[in-house]
Amino acid sequence: MARRTLVDDLVDGLLDDILDGKLKAHDAIPPEADIAKAYSVSRLTVREALKVLRAQNILYVKAGRGTFVNPSDNWTGLDAIFKAASHGNAADQVSVGLIEMRRMVETGAASLAAKRHTPEHAEQMRQCIEDMKRFHESGDLDRFVEADIAFHDAVLKASGNPFVRALFAQLGQLLYITRRETSAVPEIQLHAIEHHQKVMDSILTGDAELSRRVMDDHMEQTYRDYERYVHQHQPDA
Repeated sequence: MARRTLVDDLVDGLLDDILDGKLKAHDAIPPEADIAKAYSVSRLTVREALKVLRAQNILYVKAGRGTFVNPSDNWTGLDAIFKAASHGNAADQVSVGLIEMRRMVETGAASLAAKRHTPEHAEQMRQCIEDMKRFHESGDLDRFVEADIAFHDAVLKASGNPFVRALFAQLGQLLYITRRETSAVPEIQLHAIEHHQKVMDSILTGDAELSRRVMDDHMEQTYRDYERYVHQHQPDA
């Protein structure tokens, strides 16, 4: 794990100020000297932190007027978006949003995988399903989640599109957290195993449209399971 720097800490601190409402959308950021004094860092650290926040569109610059807070809808940094969506009591928005994103991308990946998979990809999918069964029976939640994610990664590999895997790699930690939340329910584990088997079987037929529909069915089941077993049992649900 990379070591955190003063810049990382300041980025998080300023982001927290924004999320806590101390700095609102379109508010001007305080002068560098004031930020440096408030956080006990150098002005160089402040400049680097502001550069990071601008790169993620959390801040924007008006020529001759200063640096301002962007509305969160304009943010592009994944960590910041996740933190914003999770702020307060909106954690379920993250889970639902990720399911929706996965549905849009993974149905297309399954369709491509039907045409492009190799025997190695098929074996990877089979092994992941066997691992899921084994870890379900032994009650090993973490290993079950790893096998679940590995199955979907095998489908992404089989799609032959490196950009899809790169996208999901950026979401790795978020996907693990939300997958673990749902997989803690034994019934959801059984549903996942069943649907993964159907997804693999459809891909191995070579039928792209069938594979798309079956993956879509899996994503629909994932959403229904989340609503029934997780969202309904949250304190503020």
